[in-house]
Amino acid sequence: MTATADAKPPRWRSLLFVPAHVERFIAKAHERGADAVILDLEDAVPRAEKPAARARLADSIAAVGRSGAAAMVRVNHGIRALAPDLEAAVVPGLAALVLPKVEDAGFVREVADAVAELEAERGLPPGGIRLVLQVETPAALFRLPAIAGAHPRIAAMTLGPEDFAASLGGVPETDTLLGPNMAVLCAARAAGVLPLGFVGSIGAYGDIEAFRETVRRSRRLGFRGALVVHPSQVAVLNEAHAPTPEEIDWARRVMAGDAAARAEGRGAFELDGRMVDPPVVRRAEEILAMAGG
Repeated sequence: MTATADAKPPRWRSLLFVPAHVERFIAKAHERGADAVILDLEDAVPRAEKPAARARLADSIAAVGRSGAAAMVRVNHGIRALAPDLEAAVVPGLAALVLPKVEDAGFVREVADAVAELEAERGLPPGGIRLVLQVETPAALFRLPAIAGAHPRIAAMTLGPEDFAASLGGVPETDTLLGPNMAVLCAARAAGVLPLGFVGSIGAYGDIEAFRETVRRSRRLGFRGALVVHPSQVAVLNEAHAPTPEEIDWARRVMAGDAAARAEGRGAFELDGRMVDPPVVRRAEEILAMAGG
């Protein structure tokens, strides 16, 4: 195990993909307001462009993280491309690797072991680089608990809606994606990692108000952030995944009422005409954690 074993899930509301070979996008990525910027070495980069993107990766990681965003790299899944991806990506400033098309726990552990070797060789803090897992095939659904708990480096987990729908022979709509999204959410919550995602297409950013409602619904389902492909989606995610003043006030009153009830030896109490018991208190605790206390 690594130093990440006791790490808490991070606070990543918005994770913005940027093609790792397009310098003009990289140059502006730190201005977008995203909690994390993912330099994409996988689908967004033509095969012929991958070597040059890797060669610039250390500079790109420094560039996207200079305003405080967590700098991440999405690597390729296939071994021949994955090996040079890891060699190029594990450098100072890297917060996490995004692993696409994860289908089993063994693959996650192999990548984690390779990262540990590179950290040791390069004098980086052990366990400092986290993993974000993308579930993109039906085969993974039958192994989700094992995948989510495969290694302490895992910080977050999400469904890749476009790839998953394509693997089903379907389209990335609510009927197709709700079930698998909830399965990933449950596995992530059970493993204590950050559940990312929304029930919809990652490429549907043309109607920003529709996207806003999709994100609000997904937060109500239990998701706490998402990966997106367009800068216009970032502010929507940041707003939707931040508790409102009314929610914060409610949560504080719940916590105060809970403290008073426990002092009187009661396990439940009434607030605003509704019963409050331990599950409601846990929801209030999470709201305050999302608000930073």
